[in-house]
Amino acid sequence: MKSNIALIGFMGTGKSAIGQALAKKLGWRFIEADAMIEQMAGKSIPDIFQQSGEIAFRELEIEAIKRVAMGKKQVIACGGGVVLNTINITRLRETSVLVLLNATPATILKRTSQSGNTRPLLAGADISIDRIKGLLDYRRPYYQRAADITVSTSKLNISASVDMIIEKLRAYAGIDIQK
Repeated sequence: MKSNIALIGFMGTGKSAIGQALAKKLGWRFIEADAMIEQMAGKSIPDIFQQSGEIAFRELEIEAIKRVAMGKKQVIACGGGVVLNTINITRLRETSVLVLLNATPATILKRTSQSGNTRPLLAGADISIDRIKGLLDYRRPYYQRAADITVSTSKLNISASVDMIIEKLRAYAGIDIQK
């Protein structure tokens, strides 16, 4: 029986906001994998990317996922690229149902442009719908292979997204979502 819910998906699909609301509704703990990485590194994710590069970030991500996957009754908001490493997916699968949150490129652009310049892969002048589409096209097969359940968040608010996730989890065998 799996005891965690891991939210995966591209940046701007709602993993953090929906994850917090889902954890609160279930009475579970909320874990933000990127915040855990920042704590481990002692610096922000943009600083990790700038000073040490993406490879160093991905190594920290592997360690963070290893730690968090051991817990129980957690909603884990994973970073957008967590699916790029099969080690992460294997570890998460042991204890978690993987819920893919997806959104349209236009929705992602709108949501990420509101967060300032804190997204390393969209930093600089190339924040565009084409850049998002390119990254999404590359990652889509990874997301689809990893996902147990998929929820589109483009037209749903946070509350409706949470309700949809819970509805799909109830239909999914292998997890107890009671408080």
